[in-house]
Amino acid sequence: MSGHHIGSQLRSVLPFEAEPAAVRDLRRVVRGQLTEWCLPAFVEEAELAVSELAANVIKHVGRGAAATLVLEAAGDRLRIELHDTSYRVPVLGSAACDDECGRGLHLLAGMAVDWGTLLTATGKAVWCELSGDPELQCRRVWRAEAALANYRRDVGALPLLQSRSAQILEESATDLIADLLHWVTARGGDPDGLLDRAQMHFEAEAETIAEAA
Repeated sequence: MSGHHIGSQLRSVLPFEAEPAAVRDLRRVVRGQLTEWCLPAFVEEAELAVSELAANVIKHVGRGAAATLVLEAAGDRLRIELHDTSYRVPVLGSAACDDECGRGLHLLAGMAVDWGTLLTATGKAVWCELSGDPELQCRRVWRAEAALANYRRDVGALPLLQSRSAQILEESATDLIADLLHWVTARGGDPDGLLDRAQMHFEAEAETIAEAA
């Protein structure tokens, strides 16, 4: 990935071929670039956003399609653009998301401060902007709510009832955690160890948030 300064803005451009194997490399490169720019607060969201955007290109444009990832950092915002050679613009559908929009867009909408698409001379770009808000707890909550919304759609759950939304989401969270434990067990992992590590991460981050308050 090439990187350079534009005034107070940082910008990097990475052409790549949209293959499943390339997604892991993109995540690694994004982590390395943001670390080089001293922007660790963006890493987790940026890796997730890039993975979803690249997966959308593979699914809707085709494996092996030419694509370009652009990162731009300025102030407290990180802009991520994924350029491809298709003029077909994705649309964020209803809760019953179909194959046309892909659940990646719902995830982007849930965690980004803004997102959209734009037509270019050679196709289109899907972009999102992440905020450098230091409130780690808020970002965790947003990501969790986006993940739960996707999970509820995948299992065909009924719409939320406003009077019981908190209770219903908590029940969905319990089901999601149970599914994750089944996944770990099916791969020969240790479900108790996963819960212990998650609890350790939660407590460490809660302590960090408390110290910053």
